[in-house]
Amino acid sequence: MTRPRIAASSCLLGEPVRFNGGHSRDRFLSGALDPYVDWVLICPEMEIGLGTPRETLRLEDSPTGPRLMTRTTRADLTGRMSTLASARAAALDVDGYVFKAKSPTCGIHGVPLYRAQGPALNRRNRGLFADTVIRAHPLLPVEDEGRLRDTPLREAFVERVFAHARLRELLSGDWRPRDLVAFHARHKMQLLAHDPELYREAGRIAARADERPAAAYAEVFRRALARRTSPGRHVNVLHHCLGMLALDRARRDDLLAVIGSYRDGLLPLSVPVTLLRHHARGEGAAYLEEQSYFRPYPEALRLRNHVPA
Repeated sequence: MTRPRIAASSCLLGEPVRFNGGHSRDRFLSGALDPYVDWVLICPEMEIGLGTPRETLRLEDSPTGPRLMTRTTRADLTGRMSTLASARAAALDVDGYVFKAKSPTCGIHGVPLYRAQGPALNRRNRGLFADTVIRAHPLLPVEDEGRLRDTPLREAFVERVFAHARLRELLSGDWRPRDLVAFHARHKMQLLAHDPELYREAGRIAARADERPAAAYAEVFRRALARRTSPGRHVNVLHHCLGMLALDRARRDDLLAVIGSYRDGLLPLSVPVTLLRHHARGEGAAYLEEQSYFRPYPEALRLRNHVPA
């Protein structure tokens, strides 16, 4: 399976780069996910020369926008951090990014913005570095370690980074139009689970792969994967897959019952998916068995084992 390249705040993988000389090692990133990805570790504070231990930072309001300030000595680091962020964003070639939560440089949600004197104005901001990266790469899968503790968000992020990696691997090689057609064919059910309209648009582009630039397909593919899936859309895909199998009445009814139990929140998605894949193999339905929908990421991660809310 293709190995995604994922950028991450260095402290999340155990690097001792926090302001206090410590780290914020995340058990999922450094444990379960680590064997399957290649990390690109980034610590903006270290890269602008702050070192560790160091004075803490915060975002402060100003007429020209948020400023990155040291709390005690009142040094303004906005220019240095903005220059680094722009350079890093321009050179970034990864399939996803995990940022440090709530950091004034790397936070992607809920970062406080302070007055120069007094309490925080609000807590609805991004860190200065993260904001530049996200604006430069709006379709890049990004999360922070706090949100990745939520099982559906974790699954969605991991699915996206592996899909981005497969697309990157295809387009970085000496591909031909037929290769893009085959890639799309393998990803049809996965795209359908996210956005039926973009699934159809991607199909139209792939059908004319010799006429349309690969960038057009890549943009639609990434947009589709960025849309949140749902139990209802999964049920739709499961029924599509079932319709491709020539099963007898008893086995068909059994699978329909299992899909219904998933729909009703009684079973995790892994159960109907496993059964469908089993029947696809037994029926010699190679087209169905090869769908990325059945193996969007390494099965050992066990991300489809939760019951939908």
